Order: sequence, then C-alpha cells, then structure tokens
Amino acid sequence: MPTISERDLAATIDHAILKPELTRSAVDAELDIAAEWKVFSVCVRPSDIAHAVDRLDGSGVAVGTVIGFPHGTTSTAAKVAEVGQGLADGATEFDMVVNIGALRSGFDDAVVDDIRAVVDAAAGHVVKVILETSLLDDEQIARGSRLTEAGGAAFVKTSTGFAGGGATIPHVRLMRENVGPAVQVKASGGVRSYDDALAMIDAGATRLGTSGSATILGEARRIAAGEEATGAVDDTSY
Repeated sequence: MPTISERDLAATIDHAILKPELTRSAVDAELDIAAEWKVFSVCVRPSDIAHAVDRLDGSGVAVGTVIGFPHGTTSTAAKVAEVGQGLADGATEFDMVVNIGALRSGFDDAVVDDIRAVVDAAAGHVVKVILETSLLDDEQIARGSRLTEAGGAAFVKTSTGFAGGGATIPHVRLMRENVGPAVQVKASGGVRSYDDALAMIDAGATRLGTSGSATILGEARRIAAGEEATGAVDDTSY
C-alpha cells in the first residue's frame, strides 16, 4: 500500500469533537490539536460551533457540525432548523444522519426528501449523509448510498461512532461502488492509526472522521522521518 504525506493526510481529516460529556476545556484542547496538526476541519457538537469558529479563527481549519445526530430520527423540519442555526453560527459543513428506520423500511422517497431538504437548507455548503452502516445490511448500504446521491449530498459517510461498530473496508468499497464520481465517501468510526487511514483511502474514502488525528498524523511524521510507527489510539467514539 502506498504511503501518504502528513500534509496530504491531514487534508482528509475531520477531527471529531462530539462526545456528549466533553467540558469546554476538553473541547478547547481538541480544537488546539486540530489547529496544531492542520487538519481539514473539526466536526463539533452544534452548541460548540460559534466557539469553535472563534477559537480556530486564522488557523485554516474549517468548522463542521452534525445534524439529526446521532439517531437520525428527528423530523426533517428539525434537521433543516439545525442547518439554519449552524450556518448562522459559522459552520461550513454538515454531517446529517439518515433516517435509519426509513431506510431499513424501504421508504426511499422519504429518505431522499429528508436528504434533499438538508442539502437545500445548506445552500451550497457540503452535506455528508451518515448511513450508520453497523445497523444496515449490504443491500441497505448500497441503496442508502444511491439515495444519498439522489438527494444531492456531496458525501456518503459510514458511521456516527455511537451505534457500535464503525467503518470497514468492505463497506467503504460498497459505498464507493454505488455512487458516481461526483459523490465522495467519508470513513468514520474506528479509524485509529496511520495504517487504518491508508486502508480506508485505498478502499475509496476521501475524508476520514476520527478523534485520533494526533496519533495518525504523528505516525505519518515518524514514518517520513524513517522511524517505526507506534500504533493505534483509543478512538471508539468516532
């Protein structure tokens, strides 16, 4: 498997700051990690958006947030309202959870309508649709990927990290195979090491959601310096 530079790898990472128990000081520590390692973005809780935008000002790190998180069962109107508030607070990307029950029920039109409403509310900003692959079979993952594209989202994404299980190579490949070239794939949940990151990218992911950014990018730096990587971080939350 080919290597990837620290800089190029950082450009794929959405640093996750989503655990419900995080205090403000813990959030700040994670925001500082994101700025230090120059990741593409942070993905923060909706209530943390404005603070994150202020703290990361000038860092070059974008601020994204989650919609309908983590269960996806809030109403479409509620998801649209969350997007509107997120935009007002300064978020530039939105990771929405699909209505998992509707997807499993075969209510394809309802799934597309839900996604489309969020995409429209985002007004040109990036929307990623989280399928929660650990709760789906392969047919549902493939169909959910196609419905994501039909709804106009920019990314289809594996997992919240809060439903047990996370991204797997077969699921990332399955998602990649079921969307066109205009739709990207984000792998999240269980991406804990440099090798994990490379494997997900090799399978077709172009964005990675992880709370282990420092470990992953630190491994990339050590490998570039000819040192041996040290292994994984505990990243069970995302």
